[in-house]
Amino acid sequence: MCGDDKYTGKNFDHRREWLVERIKLLSSVFAIEIAAYAIMSNHYHLVVNVNRKQALDWANSEVIERWYRLYNGHALVDSYLKGEQLDNASLVCFNEIIAKWRERLYDISWYMKNLNEYIAREANKEDSCTGKYWEGRYKSQALLDETALLSCMAYVDLNPIRANMAGTLEDSDFTSIQERIAQLTAFTKNTVQTNNPSKQKDSVQDQSQPSQLKPFCANNIKHTIPFALLDYLELVDWSGRQISPNKKGYINKAIPKVLVTLNIEEAQWLESIQRFRHKYSNFAGSKQRLKQQAANNDVKWYKGAG
Repeated sequence: MCGDDKYTGKNFDHRREWLVERIKLLSSVFAIEIAAYAIMSNHYHLVVNVNRKQALDWANSEVIERWYRLYNGHALVDSYLKGEQLDNASLVCFNEIIAKWRERLYDISWYMKNLNEYIAREANKEDSCTGKYWEGRYKSQALLDETALLSCMAYVDLNPIRANMAGTLEDSDFTSIQERIAQLTAFTKNTVQTNNPSKQKDSVQDQSQPSQLKPFCANNIKHTIPFALLDYLELVDWSGRQISPNKKGYINKAIPKVLVTLNIEEAQWLESIQRFRHKYSNFAGSKQRLKQQAANNDVKWYKGAG
């Protein structure tokens, strides 16, 4: 779908660029933030955060503006935008429409529907054909704790390494880890060249991190991933070297700081990042969190908790 076609000899890597561009566009519209992504030749992975509170805090005007960036509007909403006075019945209908749009703008299903339909239409147009493009509906897992979040992100970022499509994180094309490293490298180089020591603060506008990805921050600032970026890069690099022991470069035998902080055993971590999709089902997390989630949903157990 997005790689080399052995029958025609054509390369479709540009479709992987379509996916990266589309997920970023959609995340600028939806209240859904990208934590990690990996676009492979015949599938892709996303780790996202649904920011429901953000969507609920939007003014009606912002909901309308965001919805109109992707979808057709509604005659009643158009009248409202023109400044026309709405009677009581029309106002009730208007509020119902906005409430429906608001809910959809933090709905993963609507996000994925828009993403997959767009790619399918563009690919079919390019191939001069019609019909089904994706094999089936997307699969999702809820990440219940910080360990699940980190291991899932690392699992996603290491996809090209595991598949022997790349030897280093820097060469792992169409992944969030490659984008994060490139941004950090450019920022550091620019800081050195301008002889302007970074006055970087712990904020979500940190220029050393990509603006369209959910940022890392170790100081518990809202709307960030609660770890230092450098600690995460160290963790993923170390993990990749364990998966591919012949990988070039210095192999640091010290266990990464994040694993020590979270008290995660090395063997447990490596199993998780290699078998994440198979280790859990609809929910991922510690046994305690899985048991708690099962109790909340009135079921006996979830895969991963025994």
